[in-house]
Formats: sequence, structure tokens, C-alpha cells
Amino acid sequence: MTYNLILSTKKYSIYKFQKDSVLPDWIYSSEFCSVTRTDEELSVVTAQTDQIPDWSASSNDWRLFKIEGPLDFSLIGVIADISAILKEVKISIFMISTYDTDYILVKENDLNTSIASLKKSGYNIRKK
Repeated sequence: MTYNLILSTKKYSIYKFQKDSVLPDWIYSSEFCSVTRTDEELSVVTAQTDQIPDWSASSNDWRLFKIEGPLDFSLIGVIADISAILKEVKISIFMISTYDTDYILVKENDLNTSIASLKKSGYNIRKK
């Protein structure tokens, strides 16, 4: 089974902060923001900006695919299928899951190959 994917037209960054950091307000101004805190770190994905703090690590130029949802928790293999398609063309991904759906990020320089491979496998992709 294939799903519809929605490709954001914006670029995103993945930031690593110290686990006890207080996040700057600009992080939350993006229409998409994911914050994950563990015992070891605080990771944030948000729209790419020039306001990168010099005390955080970052990886820039990511593009975001949203699996059109909501997806039921009983679904099996959605991410595995997309991951396998992109693995075949040697594209690394960064995954984020939410209650309703999943998001796949790929580097900007891998975007065209990602789109072509996913479309070839039957995925519908539209831009937002």
C-alpha cells in the first residue's frame, strides 16, 4: 500500500542542544517544530534560520515529507517501506513520528532522487 506524501517547500535544520537548555523563542515560530529531550541531549527540528546559536550543533538543508494522515497505530511497515525505497538509492533519512502521522526528512541535495524514487514506487507527492 502506498500513501500520499506532502513535501514542504521550506528547508529545515536539526539542532542539538544541551539537555537542560532553555530553547529560544524563534524555534517555536515555525509551522513545524519537533522537540525531543533525553537524558543526554535536546534535539530540535524546525524551519532553517540564520539565528543558529553558536553553542549548538546543527545540520542544515533538510527537506520534509509528511505522510498524509492520520495514520492508525495498527498500520505496519509504512516507514519501513519508504526507508527501503530510499535506502536503494543510498539516501539517508531522519524520521519523526507524532500521534497522527510520520515525517521523513532528506537532505536538499537528495531531494530530486528521493522524489523520483518514491514516485516510481507509487507514492503521490504534492508540495505545500
